[in-house]
Amino acid sequence: MDEALEALRALTNNPDAVFREGQREAIDVIVKDRARVIVVQRTGWGKSALYFVATELLRKQGLGPSLIVSPLLALMNNQIDAARLMGLRAYTINSANDLKVTELVTLLNSDEVDVLLISPERLANPDFMSMVMPLMGRRPGLIVIDEVHCISDWGHDFRPDYRRLRQVIGRLPAGIPVLGTTATANDKVIADVSSQLGEGLPVIRGPLRREGLAFSVLDLPDRAARLVWIDKNLEKLPGTGIVYCLTTRAVDLVAGYLEQRGHRVARYHSGDDIDQEEKDESLERLLRNDVKVVVASTALGMGYDKPDVGFVIHYQSTDSLVGYYQQVGRAGRALESSIGIMMRGEEDKEIHDYFMKGSFPKPEIVDQILVAFENANGPLSTDAIEKQVNLKSGAIEDALTQLHVEGIVDRIKPKTFARTLKKWVYPAERVEQTMTSKCRGAEEVGEYFATTECRMRFIVNHLNDVDSTECGICDNCTGNLLNAEFSPAEVADAQNYLRHGYFKIEPRKKDLNNQKIVAAEQLMEGKALSRWKDGGFGELVVRGKQIDHQFADELVDAVVEMIADWSISERPTWITCVPSTKSGDLVPHFARRLAVKLGIPFHPVVTKVRSTAAQKGMENSAHQGANVSGAFKIVGELPFGPVFLVDDLVDSRWTLTEVGRILRQYGSGNVHPVALASTRSGDS
Repeated sequence: MDEALEALRALTNNPDAVFREGQREAIDVIVKDRARVIVVQRTGWGKSALYFVATELLRKQGLGPSLIVSPLLALMNNQIDAARLMGLRAYTINSANDLKVTELVTLLNSDEVDVLLISPERLANPDFMSMVMPLMGRRPGLIVIDEVHCISDWGHDFRPDYRRLRQVIGRLPAGIPVLGTTATANDKVIADVSSQLGEGLPVIRGPLRREGLAFSVLDLPDRAARLVWIDKNLEKLPGTGIVYCLTTRAVDLVAGYLEQRGHRVARYHSGDDIDQEEKDESLERLLRNDVKVVVASTALGMGYDKPDVGFVIHYQSTDSLVGYYQQVGRAGRALESSIGIMMRGEEDKEIHDYFMKGSFPKPEIVDQILVAFENANGPLSTDAIEKQVNLKSGAIEDALTQLHVEGIVDRIKPKTFARTLKKWVYPAERVEQTMTSKCRGAEEVGEYFATTECRMRFIVNHLNDVDSTECGICDNCTGNLLNAEFSPAEVADAQNYLRHGYFKIEPRKKDLNNQKIVAAEQLMEGKALSRWKDGGFGELVVRGKQIDHQFADELVDAVVEMIADWSISERPTWITCVPSTKSGDLVPHFARRLAVKLGIPFHPVVTKVRSTAAQKGMENSAHQGANVSGAFKIVGELPFGPVFLVDDLVDSRWTLTEVGRILRQYGSGNVHPVALASTRSGDS
C-alpha cells in the first residue's frame, strides 16, 4: 500500500477508504511536485481530507505546519474538529477564542502545531505577522486558501485583506506548495484567483452537479407571505435544514416567527446580540437534530458539515449564483435526495444595493482621510479621524483597511495608523470591474428565477461546467411548482407579527469626550416601533413624515400597544418630546395624542436654543454628538416622576442622550426614550 493511501486510511480511521477521482492527482502535485494547484470540486467531494492527508505526508518529510486561510468562523471550527478527529494538532487564532499569540509562538517553537487556521484579516495583524509568520516560514509547509473563490467575491472590496495573499505567497521560497480549493468557481473566478496566486496555475476540476438536489423558486415579494409559506411547509420538508436571510434583522424576525408558531428553531448570525456560545450551541443542536431548522445569515454560508441536511431555503434571494450554490450546497451531502428553495422579496434589491454601494470607499472619502493625516503630521487613531472628517465610522475603517492593503498607511496599533510616502491612486478600473461583475451576478439570479430549463443544468453551466443533462427533479423538470396559496387572515397574522418586531434603543454610556455619563444622567433602555421604510409601520412613518405631515392614528395605537408590552419597573407618569425647528408641530402633535391615549399628561418642557444641521447629514458619532451638544434647554417646571421622551426617528441616539441628560439634570425621573422608527443601518 502506498504512503498516501496509508495516510488517508489512518487519518480517517477507515481501513477501506479509497481516494476519490482527482484527490490522488492533487496530492501528487502538492507532495511530490511541491507545486501550486487550484481544485474545483463539488461540495462533499473531500477537499479537507485532501489537504489534511497532504499535511500528514509533508510533516513526515520534515516540513512545517500547514497554514489554512479560511473565510468564516463556523468553517474554521468545523475544520479544527475534522483535523483533530484525524489526529492532527490543529489550532486557530481569532477574535472568538482564547489562544494568545504568545501561546501560539510557544507551540510553534515546540513543533506542536500541524495545522494553523486563520482568516485573511489576521495577515494585517502586526503581532501575528512579526511573531508568528517568521516561525511558520522557518520550514514552510503547505499553504491552503480554502473557499478560494472568496478572493474574487470579496477580495476587491468587502474583505480587501484577501489581496495580502499575493504578497505572502510572492515571498515564499521555491518548492512551497500552495493549494486553493472551492466548490463554486467559473472561468472568471479562476482567472481572478490566478492573478493573486500565480498565473497559469493548473486546475483540477471535477463535475459540479449534485445528484438528488431538487431546486425550486418562489416569487413572494411580501415578507409576511414568505413567513406564512415557511410556517405551513416547514414540517413537510425532509429532515432538518437551514433558512438563509440577507440581514441579521431578518434572521431574528424569521426565527422568532417560526418559534412563535411552535417550530423547533435556532438562529445563527454575526450580530452583537448573539455571542459565540449561542452560535456554537445552535449548530450543535442542528447536528443533534434537536431543532428542525437553523435560521442563519451568510456567516454560515460555507463549510458547515452536517451530511444529512435535508433542505435549504433562502428567505431572500442571493446576489449571485456562485454564492447561492455555495450556500445551498449545505443540503444533501450524504442523502439520496434534498431540496433547495430560493425565494425572492421586494426588499432584496435594496439590500444588495446597500452592500454594493458601501463595498468600496469613494475617492472623496479617501481624500478627506489623507488630508487629515497631512494636517496631523503624525499617526492618527480612528477616533481622531472621526472628529476631523464628517464620515461614517464604518466608511473610515473600510477606507483605512483598503489603504493599509495598498501600503498607503501603516497600522501602528489596532486602531492607529500612520501615513507612508506611497502615493495614492484611486483604482478606478478595478472598482468599475468589480461593480460590473456584481451587477451581472444579480442579473444572473434574475435569469435563474425566469428560466424554464432545468435549474441544476442552468447553475452548473453558469459555473462553466458544461452539462447537458437534465436533473429530472427540479420544479421546471417536473412541472411541480411550489404552492403559494394561503388565506388573507394568515398573511395578516404574519404582518401583525412583523409590526411587533420592536427595536431596542440602547442608552449611550459615554459622552463626546469618551467620558462615562454618570448613571443619574443616563437614559433608560428605550424602544422604537419600526425600522424606517421597513414593511408595515416603517412605511406609515415615512408617509406621515414626508407626505401627510402628520402621523396616522394607527401609529398612535401601535405605540400604545408597544408600551403595554414593555416591562418597565416604574411606569412613566408623563410625556415630553424632542423639539424641532424643521418639522414644526409634527412630533409634539403625535406626543399629545399619545398622552391622551395613555391617560397621562404631556408637558413640552424642552425647547431648542439654536438651529442645528440635520442629524442625517452628520455621518459619524463624533459629528452627530457635537451637532446637538448644548442645543436644548428646559423651560418651565418639570413634573415629578419618570417620563417618556418621544421622537420620530432615532439613529445615533445623541439627540435623545442630550435631551435626556438635561431632563435628568433638572430633576426629572428616569427617562424612557420612545421613537417611531430606527434609521440605523445595523438594524437592517
